[in-house]
Amino acid sequence: MAEIFRFALVGGVNTCTFFGCYLLLHPWMPYFAAYSLAFLLSMVGSFFLNTYFTYRTRPTWKKFALFPLTNVTNYLVQSVGLYALVTWAGMDDRIAPLVAAVVAIPFTYLISQRILVPRKPPTPPEAPEGSGPENGMDERQPSRLA
Repeated sequence: MAEIFRFALVGGVNTCTFFGCYLLLHPWMPYFAAYSLAFLLSMVGSFFLNTYFTYRTRPTWKKFALFPLTNVTNYLVQSVGLYALVTWAGMDDRIAPLVAAVVAIPFTYLISQRILVPRKPPTPPEAPEGSGPENGMDERQPSRLA
């Protein structure tokens, strides 16, 4: 539960960073270009905040290279949402990115956790008592009862 709280906190900081960059860039370029550039800038910050703070793991070049995969889904969900909200719903293009970002949160969490958190090797299932080699029975050998 603490990890989800940290992810939400980092997401809030990242959203504020993204939105601040977007508002600064918006007067100088079309809304979608400003959105895309702000997204890329905030993604770098998000990587470091998530590795160090959310998942408490070390950043590596491999993770950095894979991290954009978490954001591809996020970008696609947000982009479709942004376009739909501005074009079809008539929402203000200064507010629509925030609404679209909320929809993408669960997708981003699951994918970033999968990439940034090292997986533990699977543990072999425990054998039932009395069936292991310690009692002279080997699972690979057929029973002599047949």
